Amino acid sequence: MSGLRWVVGFARGRRLRLAASVALGVATAACAIGLTGTSAWLIVRASEMPPVLHLMVAIVAVRAFGIGRGVLRYLERLAGHDTAFRILGDLRAATVARLERLLPGGLPWATSGELLARFVGDVDGLIDLWVRVALPYAVAVVAGAASVALVGALVPGAGVALAVSVVVAAAVAPWLSSLVGRRSERAVQPLRGRYQAAVVDLLDGADELAVYDALDRRLAALDELDRDLARAEARASVAAGLGSAVAALAAGAAVWVALSLGSDAVAAGTLRGVALGVVVLVPIAVHEVVEGLAPAAGALPRLVSAAERVGEVLDQPDPVAEPDRPAPLPAGPYGLEVRGLRARWRPEGPDVLRGVDLRVDPGELVVVVGPSGSGKSTLAAVLLRFLDPTGGTVELVGRDRRVPLTGLAGDDVRSVVGWLAQDAHLFDSTIAANLRLARPDATDEELAAAVERAGLAPWVASLPDGLDTFVGEHGAAVSGGQRQRIALARVLLADRPVVVLDEPTEHLDDGTAAPLLADLLAATRDRTTILITHRPELVPGSPRTVVLDGGRLTEPAPR
Repeated sequence: MSGLRWVVGFARGRRLRLAASVALGVATAACAIGLTGTSAWLIVRASEMPPVLHLMVAIVAVRAFGIGRGVLRYLERLAGHDTAFRILGDLRAATVARLERLLPGGLPWATSGELLARFVGDVDGLIDLWVRVALPYAVAVVAGAASVALVGALVPGAGVALAVSVVVAAAVAPWLSSLVGRRSERAVQPLRGRYQAAVVDLLDGADELAVYDALDRRLAALDELDRDLARAEARASVAAGLGSAVAALAAGAAVWVALSLGSDAVAAGTLRGVALGVVVLVPIAVHEVVEGLAPAAGALPRLVSAAERVGEVLDQPDPVAEPDRPAPLPAGPYGLEVRGLRARWRPEGPDVLRGVDLRVDPGELVVVVGPSGSGKSTLAAVLLRFLDPTGGTVELVGRDRRVPLTGLAGDDVRSVVGWLAQDAHLFDSTIAANLRLARPDATDEELAAAVERAGLAPWVASLPDGLDTFVGEHGAAVSGGQRQRIALARVLLADRPVVVLDEPTEHLDDGTAAPLLADLLAATRDRTTILITHRPELVPGSPRTVVLDGGRLTEPAPR
């Protein structure tokens, strides 16, 4: 249960709503129990054929309880789900805020499918903690105690039997269900996460799998995973069924004890015959309230597993430590100076950068070349403050002073340093909407100017909808070169004085890459620019070039 503590903490700000939901649930249960008890009394009393006026109060009460049960049940469900979804919203917001701190540098091991499984499936599944566990248990405790008091006042022995049966149904049966199904329930959530991740990976790579005739093998593996998940869910269902069976037996035993002791009380003259129906039927109504607790408790291992899977990611150390008192930005223009830089992606992993020294003057273009895995993208991540150094320093050099990047807020660093990634992401929206990610308040004229500088104006002019053209999911409706140029226009619209171009021509042929690179460098001519590439032969002119290999600058060009 300790795995759920951090989830429970999100309910503290919703305590009044939770209390209102419990109150409505208790009122609903009271109406259901009152309807059963009053109906039993009315039926038995009516069989004695008294004057009808003697039955009017009971008749009105039956109508009131019947109407109240329906209305209050609706209000209870409305309030309970509203509260649960509000808590879920708080949890989602906190999760996204935490992910913002962790990505992209803090979770290098997590695939998109795994993150989707954890932060959609697992997080959303935690709503059951409130809807199916916490609120039903709170209602059952209050309603059960009141019912035991009522039956105990009429037949003390029957009240004791009802109390024991409620404890068995609300505590023993769930414990037994949890004991039997703990391993199965705890296996369900990880298997469900693996299944969701496998489905995402399969859909993302379906084209390549089909080309290499590997689709059937991946589908067979997915089927096997589906069978494992089905078997785990079946075992968990058996455990839930066992708990429900024990609860049903407890309810039956309470009814038989109430009938036996109530009959004896009637024979002894200590209980009126019309009250016997109340003593016998109230336990049935009470157990209708608590009958769902065994499956609810059986789901606790699954909820604990989901909370632990989410917490495992959220507890990852920050890849970037924000300063307690961030320093103000120096005045531009800006340069960068790197001295003895060491950096790694995982705390326990090896350094990817091992003592890098680099100076970039304001307005200068520096080309960083090197083979794949040499640390070029790690260098970009450090410059953008997505990753903190493990050694050495990186300073932002301004006109009036220089400041270490670790002394600046991450958002302040990225307000100065722009980034064009090797596989720039386009959202499934319009060209204009993708551009306005950089500046939401940009005018149409500013968008047109950025498009012109990125070399996209003729293409955009040829589109029927112009900047309102949709680019498709991940930019599927545009070519690779057009996608990179849209990303370039976004960088230009952001108007950062320092720009990091991280493999901007990756996945493009030479015929497309060369003119794109020329336009990139022309558009960023007045900025401090670091071009990271493994294709230096495409770079026009003779800019200063340094070689990064094995995490070290091995061949700096003379200044």
